[in-house]
Amino acid sequence: MTLSILIVLTVLLAAAVLFVTGWLRYDLVGLLVLLALTLTGVIAGTSALQGFANPAIITIASVLVLSGGLYRTGVANLVGRQVLRLAGDSPGRLTFLVMLTAGVLSAIMNNIATTALLLPVVLELARRIDMPPTKLLIPLAFASLLGGMMTLIGTAPNILVAGIGGESGLEPFGMFAFAPVGLTALLAGILYMTLFGRRLLPSHDTGDRRGGADLWESYGLEKTLFRVRVPGGSPLDGRPLAESRFGCALGLSAIAVQRDDHRILAPAADFVLESGDWVVVEGRSERLRALQRWQHLVRDTEEEMPALSDIVSDSVAFAEAQLSPEAEIVGATLGDVGFRSRWSVSALAVGREGALHRTQVEDVVLEAGDVLLLCGPRGRLSQLGSEPDFTIVSLVHAEEAATAYELESRLHRVRLQPGSDLVGQTLAEMRLGDAFDLSALAIVRAGGRVLLPHAHIQLQADDALLIVGRGEDLAVVDALQALVIDETTKLKLADLESRTVGFAEVTLSPRTGLVGKTLKDLLFRERYGLTVLAIWRRERSFHFNVRVRGMALEFGDAFLVYGHHSSLALLAQDPDFLVLSEEVSEAFRDSRAPLAMAIMAAVILTASLNLAPIYLAAPAGAALMVLTGCLNLDEAYGFIEWKVLILIVGMLALGVAMQETGVADLVADNVLGRASALGSMGVITGLFAISVIGAQFMPTGAVAVVMSPIALSAAADLSLSPYALLMVVAVASSCAFLSPFGHAVNLLVMGVGGYKVSDYTRVGFPLVGVLLVVVLFVLPLVWPLT
Repeated sequence: MTLSILIVLTVLLAAAVLFVTGWLRYDLVGLLVLLALTLTGVIAGTSALQGFANPAIITIASVLVLSGGLYRTGVANLVGRQVLRLAGDSPGRLTFLVMLTAGVLSAIMNNIATTALLLPVVLELARRIDMPPTKLLIPLAFASLLGGMMTLIGTAPNILVAGIGGESGLEPFGMFAFAPVGLTALLAGILYMTLFGRRLLPSHDTGDRRGGADLWESYGLEKTLFRVRVPGGSPLDGRPLAESRFGCALGLSAIAVQRDDHRILAPAADFVLESGDWVVVEGRSERLRALQRWQHLVRDTEEEMPALSDIVSDSVAFAEAQLSPEAEIVGATLGDVGFRSRWSVSALAVGREGALHRTQVEDVVLEAGDVLLLCGPRGRLSQLGSEPDFTIVSLVHAEEAATAYELESRLHRVRLQPGSDLVGQTLAEMRLGDAFDLSALAIVRAGGRVLLPHAHIQLQADDALLIVGRGEDLAVVDALQALVIDETTKLKLADLESRTVGFAEVTLSPRTGLVGKTLKDLLFRERYGLTVLAIWRRERSFHFNVRVRGMALEFGDAFLVYGHHSSLALLAQDPDFLVLSEEVSEAFRDSRAPLAMAIMAAVILTASLNLAPIYLAAPAGAALMVLTGCLNLDEAYGFIEWKVLILIVGMLALGVAMQETGVADLVADNVLGRASALGSMGVITGLFAISVIGAQFMPTGAVAVVMSPIALSAAADLSLSPYALLMVVAVASSCAFLSPFGHAVNLLVMGVGGYKVSDYTRVGFPLVGVLLVVVLFVLPLVWPLT
């Protein structure tokens, strides 16, 4: 084994591990593969970069734009609705037509776009015939994958396999060269799912979350909705909801207010509370009960409040620090970067262009030039001058800080009550800063005074806390403790929905760029006026308000939102989200639908009649989609899956390396060569099995690129038809049926359907067996093995 072979095998193994574990994004994995092969000298740099000019890359990008044109003009939506309405009230007929429609559309459209378009329609039809959507969503996803097998442009593996074959001197596959095997695979898959597979799908309630009642039940809202009353004389009287701290302090979302005989649904953030209001909240009551067990933090009036200069000492001081333009924390908040724990100092205020932010300091998005008032150990403050994030650090006398920042008027002394649950807790568990925008400057106890106490210091009985913050924020602590929990009233769906307000389910669209961001980052409620009550991820829902807002979003997440229908309509226009309701859907350019269909038909005819190669016909069609107004240019770029293209470029370099170094021959000899003892059927079975296994964890395009050189080597060594073996790779690479992680269409329906990973395996394993039979017995009839 040569060094080059060892390097290529190592790179291949490392890439497989990264794909399976998901430690790195797959497009980054593709780039790393390309760099590793180039820097180790396995392939020349010019060879590695040829992937960017590969006709397959141009074709895939153009087909995605063409598919986007059909999407934005509503062609697929119109066809899907009309065909699916023929299903009547028969679950079996509906399953058949859902899969047939998705399969046919996926033959000419990107399968992710097809699934996204049909998803709301399928959900609505399932609701109308009282059929659990879990019986339809996996069939929808599987049919999209199967349908892509039918044409050259149906899926990336077909385009890539055809391109690799052409580069190897084979006659190029035509537009419908894949149709005989692909159509057979689609029909076999539809029959399997209709007659047998759908019976293996779950029908649990967690998947049935379409209308208000279904959402209410499956998300368990009856367990997380309750009422609290604002008592007379409460400091919340006259305070807007945004300042009530229901969310940050209690993890509760206020979704309605009952005032006398009037009910206000989905109140805005600036809605002003009044004494006597009953507030309907969503969340868990445990945090409110825990806050009530604190007992009141009594203002300590027995001792005179110390001056600020008496609180600081020789070891503790104030300082003003200005952020440099190159500071890494610019654009983030103090809370995001864990400012206090990172630098061991407290930020009490942020000054910016004459304005002073003294409230919610942790949430202020920092800008270059901001001046922070810091309090901390003198030695640590002096060291900040050498930090690259700070260009100016000047120590400030306590009297100057008190005057300039009005700190003494914001200094309060409170004492823990005997028997309070706070005794034994830490300041971190108390969450004064996050929940109430209050900061503990010192703890006064029998043993002396603890200045700038650490977040993990435990509170003791009779401790007095010296707190910096607004007096009204301290009053909110008392106000929340005084809320009265309604233990008896059982809320009903009818109490919270109207003609203009209700619940809906939303998921991330295939085009989203929000993966990895949080709802807090997006300012979701502020931007859309909708409240996210829960996130459904894989096999469970997450209800806690604070936790939900801080969760990094994943593709496949489903969100339960509540608000005005007008706000839902606004959300539906955002390309990052897919609202799962027919009533609230994306606006399509219906008038351009005939043009889009004509352009797509022209591309297919041009390529199938060999008037122009597909890598020229497809870009021409994509350009026409933009020129005729079916898409605008920004939308066209948005439909191109750049991450997939970058991945494929890297994997094409790996494919070249496998051929040039002999790795493809090595794998073909040692794996498929041994399978040849069972005859040509053994070779096909081995090639199919390896490709299918890879498709469960690796992007399907990457599987096609890796397996195609192996198929070509095996064909040469075993005197088999390279066309037949490449066709095996094309079919098997699209068989991402055993797990939700092999293809985005599976993830798209996973959160919406509340599926488990085992659901895919249970239903997908027999389907893979069905497709193996098609490959073994139908494929050789169309593509002879010798």
